[in-house]
Amino acid sequence: MIKNYWNKGGKQKGISIAVVLLLLVLLFFFRDDYQPILLFLRKFIFIILVCGLVLFLGLRKFRKSAKVGTRLGILALLIIFFGLIYVVGWHYKMYDYMKTYNVFNDLNKVEINELPLTQNERIQPLRNIFSMANESVGETKDVSLPHLVRVDDQNKWTMAIQPSEKYVMQQISDNTEEVFAVSSTTPFPRFSNENRISVTFSIGESLKFSRNTYNAVVQRFNPWMLFNYEPSDTFYMKNDNGNWVEVVSLIKWKGFFFPYPSFGGVMIIDSGEHDFNDYLERITIGKGTFVSPDDIKNYPFLNKQNTLAENVSQLQAESLKFLGGFSDPLPWNMETAVKIPVMPKDQNQQPYVTDFNFAGSNSDAYSGLYHWFGLEPVGDERTSLSYSVFIPADGTNTLYYYDHATKKQGYAGVSAMPLKVKESRKEYDWSASTPVEFRPYIKDIAGRKRMFFLGTISSISTADAQQFDGSATPDLVLIDSEYRDVIWIDVKHPSTWDEEVYKQLNEAWRASEGIGYYFNEAPKDKDIVEQEIDSLKRIPKVENNTDKINALQRQLDSLKAASAQ
Repeated sequence: MIKNYWNKGGKQKGISIAVVLLLLVLLFFFRDDYQPILLFLRKFIFIILVCGLVLFLGLRKFRKSAKVGTRLGILALLIIFFGLIYVVGWHYKMYDYMKTYNVFNDLNKVEINELPLTQNERIQPLRNIFSMANESVGETKDVSLPHLVRVDDQNKWTMAIQPSEKYVMQQISDNTEEVFAVSSTTPFPRFSNENRISVTFSIGESLKFSRNTYNAVVQRFNPWMLFNYEPSDTFYMKNDNGNWVEVVSLIKWKGFFFPYPSFGGVMIIDSGEHDFNDYLERITIGKGTFVSPDDIKNYPFLNKQNTLAENVSQLQAESLKFLGGFSDPLPWNMETAVKIPVMPKDQNQQPYVTDFNFAGSNSDAYSGLYHWFGLEPVGDERTSLSYSVFIPADGTNTLYYYDHATKKQGYAGVSAMPLKVKESRKEYDWSASTPVEFRPYIKDIAGRKRMFFLGTISSISTADAQQFDGSATPDLVLIDSEYRDVIWIDVKHPSTWDEEVYKQLNEAWRASEGIGYYFNEAPKDKDIVEQEIDSLKRIPKVENNTDKINALQRQLDSLKAASAQ
């Protein structure tokens, strides 16, 4: 048909050439709009080819068959085949099963035999920070989702103050002109003055058209990257020159049989207002500097930083269910199968970005930010802690895990924590408040490393389940994952937390473990006797010189009285 139209004359040839040129222009300038289709083909290429081949052969056989019975049989077989593909692949999630298994085989997994210590504990959970930030901006502004990053050797929540998605004109004409950078270690986060930083980004998450972060990054992709990469989380941080930049985490899809996601590097977008030349660059080849995972080591500000997409780390942590073998997670096995527990009430889900100190851990793991997961058995009624997973937040291709189950430690997992907190304070109105985001708290206390979970008590709006209370001084709890005891701690004095834990649990530890005395505690007479019996640390006896001192004092008073006369 096209050939006949072409041969009709010069006018038709001109129209054909113009249409082809127009299609090429549209394909070039609107590649950010159709890129999701290319990604879909990439993600399901194997299934699409198999289904297409079966459908092609089946229809060809159908057309060549003259008998009605044969044709009906072919249709029945096609229906059964595609029905099985749907039931097994999607309903029973075998496609995701194979994808996760590919992730497991691709991972560099390292088992550690000693837990790292936590440091720079963050006080507020993500949803509290998000609520407080939204309380500090005007009607025409929105706040992007906070991310914990390293800024000037401190861990801070950073988020952009951007034009609101409710007002389209601001999205088209305005820039992102401010960034919040709030300390994560303070119970009093301030969203003003020095924490509200003036910096202009002409490319932002809520902006329209070529100035949208997603569009600008996709436009920067070359043809091969269009099929294999996709933008993910957006972070705001300082570069090596001290300038604020927008760092977009990239997901790279690998493999042909059941493709799976992996860390694909980052795209760095500089701050500053863009002129007409930048506009031309945006609409043609996009904006941003691509940094591959292998080149991140050349950018010091990206090392030990939080740039890994949470979608990737979640799948990596979940893939540890194959530690017992390919068939272990199947319904009739599940001896070592684990899951990422889902926390209720729309709170922030794992991973919890945490600062760990791996010094002295006999591994090559760095000390800094990690995505932490507490994996638990698959059953809903099983809430024990099976694995602690530490995934480097800067995308380093290594996964560290600690096997609690094999060591038979019997620790309680994250999903068991909310009920323990509620049981410890029955006077609370738990219909309006809930304990959230139980991140790990691992410290050397009373002679050995002990693992706790640090949780925050938040109030949730009855009108909006995503709106958490933004209190500057929330109630905090520490739960001993081994002894299951709940310690309510003073949020304003983090330096006293370990001592508060010891004061509440030292007798239980002493009875169970035979520990000594710590924090300069003066033991009672009864405890001294118990110490001597158990051959523990002895308390030295102090000689009582009170009588001699009183006698000398009386002599001194007599001499003073005689001299006065």
